[in-house]
Amino acid sequence: MHIVICEPEIPQNTGNIARTCALTRTDLHLVKPLGFSLADKYMKRAGLDYWDKVKVTLWDNLAGCQKHLGHCPWYFATTKTRKLYDKIKYAENSVLVFGSESRGLDEKILAENRERLIRIPMLDIGRSLNLSNAAAIVLYEAIRQNRFPGLS
Repeated sequence: MHIVICEPEIPQNTGNIARTCALTRTDLHLVKPLGFSLADKYMKRAGLDYWDKVKVTLWDNLAGCQKHLGHCPWYFATTKTRKLYDKIKYAENSVLVFGSESRGLDEKILAENRERLIRIPMLDIGRSLNLSNAAAIVLYEAIRQNRFPGLS
């Protein structure tokens, strides 16, 4: 599995996602610009001692990441679709894409990928779930569908 975070802003969220990735053998891809330094103490603390156990790739843009992982099925998390994340049949090499905490994914990305948009159901009383929580929810559904490969 792969998690892609486009323009993450909050180091603690990225650290939490990195920890989840380490514990599930999921590759983490970060698309610039980042709203923090990768050396940020809050991000390191959130990831605890898992940073050496996760493969993190930094991308200048989403297009480069898409070219590299073009052979994999891609899904884009957003509140702007009706298709629920649990109605997808995920492959073991699925790419799960999330946007920044304050803006989500760019409208152009959403428009170019209409058939691959997914959402987590929630009440419409605020913006959305926390980014690291959303990433964990979708990732674990994808892993569950594949019978938790390699996990005990």
